Amino acid sequence: MTHAEGPPKAAGLKATSNTWEDSKLQASANFRTALVSFLAAGIGLLAGVIAYVLQKLIAFLTTLVFYHRLTADTMSPRNAHLGLWIILIPALGGVIVGFMAKYGSSKIKGHGIPEAMEAVLFNRSRIQPRVAILKPLSAAIAIGTGGPFGAEGPIIQTGGAIGSLIGQVLHTTASERKVLLACGAAAGMSATFSTPIAGVILAIELLLFEFKSRSFIPLVIASTLAAAVHMQLLGIGPMFQVAPMNFDIPRALPFYALLGVICGLAASGFSKALYWVEDQFEKLPVDEVWWPAIGGFGLGVIGYFVPRVLGVGYDTIGDILNANLGLKLLIVLALAKSVALMVSLGAGTSGGLLAPMFLSSAALGGVFAISINKLVPGAALSAGAFALVAMGAVFGAASRATFSFIIFAFEITRDYNSVLPLMLVCVIADGIAILLMPKTSIMTEKLTRRGLRIHQEFEPDILQQFWVADMMEKQVPTLHADMRVGELAERVSRHEPEFARHHGFVLVDETGRLEGVITRHDVYHALQADPLGEMTVLEAGNRSPVIAYPDESLHDAVARMVGNDIGRLPVVARDDPRHIVGYVERRSIMAARLYRHREEHELETGWLGRPRKQALSQ
Repeated sequence: MTHAEGPPKAAGLKATSNTWEDSKLQASANFRTALVSFLAAGIGLLAGVIAYVLQKLIAFLTTLVFYHRLTADTMSPRNAHLGLWIILIPALGGVIVGFMAKYGSSKIKGHGIPEAMEAVLFNRSRIQPRVAILKPLSAAIAIGTGGPFGAEGPIIQTGGAIGSLIGQVLHTTASERKVLLACGAAAGMSATFSTPIAGVILAIELLLFEFKSRSFIPLVIASTLAAAVHMQLLGIGPMFQVAPMNFDIPRALPFYALLGVICGLAASGFSKALYWVEDQFEKLPVDEVWWPAIGGFGLGVIGYFVPRVLGVGYDTIGDILNANLGLKLLIVLALAKSVALMVSLGAGTSGGLLAPMFLSSAALGGVFAISINKLVPGAALSAGAFALVAMGAVFGAASRATFSFIIFAFEITRDYNSVLPLMLVCVIADGIAILLMPKTSIMTEKLTRRGLRIHQEFEPDILQQFWVADMMEKQVPTLHADMRVGELAERVSRHEPEFARHHGFVLVDETGRLEGVITRHDVYHALQADPLGEMTVLEAGNRSPVIAYPDESLHDAVARMVGNDIGRLPVVARDDPRHIVGYVERRSIMAARLYRHREEHELETGWLGRPRKQALSQ
């Protein structure tokens, strides 16, 4: 249905849906989107620089601590030969981070994304300025002293903090500030891995929970510019240079399906184990300031025997994807990296989840492929291909950001042949994780434990799918404008059917044309001023009622009801704003919701059986 242009509204009637005001509102919305997009561009550039600086700071601290050199060249801690001293280095880093968390901000604990989600959903997208400084600094110290983390989580939170701070400095709405925060987060991920598409989708899935032009345009701008900064400073090309992989589609599809089940089990198992470890630390009879040091000591012990678990481990991920590691080492890495991450992160230190989970899950995929090759003669599965697919599937299922990590795994290799197995394995893993963890994910468990409920699924608003004409009541509760308030009060008190049902009434003149609206609340106040009820209902009511049109969305009408704090709207013709054609009230909204509820929960038997309806269990 097309919204027809009508004449100016009649004097005294209020509606924000006429053509002139619609144009004015649209122009204002376009200006705000342009402004937010301009700010997003600056955030993207700044996040790209911050990501580069943080990576260089991590490299500097790593070489200083493990190799005693003053350089920012990237070097892995696994090649350092420090003997038993290597056990104490992560503990020392834990001491520093513990004091930063206690006396700086507790928001620096963990991997950062849940804190960004909390800011969006429960704090109107406000993040404290000190978090923007302490989070990357604490992460650099933790990783630089051997922490088995990635820089991406802290960079995502730091980018989000920058976006939030800009939104707090300027005059913005909470929704605009949310978009700026998400732009910073998307830019942070894009700048870390040079994955601009995955950065945008991750922000939509984990932070925005919406898909609108007002947020999508700024997100793409921020993520694109952050990736451009990454290319300028770190070079053009995928994150990991891998040899050509044989994904063997469609012959290997059954094996990919089995891998999806294993990845789903691994995702839910790791999530539960991580929070179980956190629970054990909370039971320790020592101040929480020392927990990161205890976790660091445990990491040091693991790192002494398996040095590859120390640090970010991008080099090890590259080795796994290129199938350079044998079965035994892959098994050791899958287990040791997982345990090291759980002990360190469960202790409340600062660092990202993505890189370490990528390493352990890639190792899992490699173990699966090599094992199948040994058990099934002629299988000839590619260990690198299965490692890549598992890398995206485990974290995607654990975080409930499956689409993000389908795209992410593709972007870090840029091998289009990976898309089909990625899609299959990731969604199977996600389905298994949902069965085992139906209400939480690795991102939301911490918030759920604080009593915060996170709803990660989103869908179009059903109110935007109906016109007012679809849901309005045709039988309008009308009263003559010259009726006395006392008479109305008496008829309401007698619970006459036509008066007991409604809490508001449309006032009309002798010809049935709109004059105003009166509610029971108006009647109450009128009787207080005039106990005899001699004034007319028009005098007691509202002579400038807010109205709706039949050819506008129910969403717009409801927005007008909420904005004016009213529960009902007369519906009038476009070409004659005093000609009443219907009535919208809360019952109309419930009718739309009921329609959606029935769509989802009522089975309708098909052609093979008798027509009947059966309610689905909820």
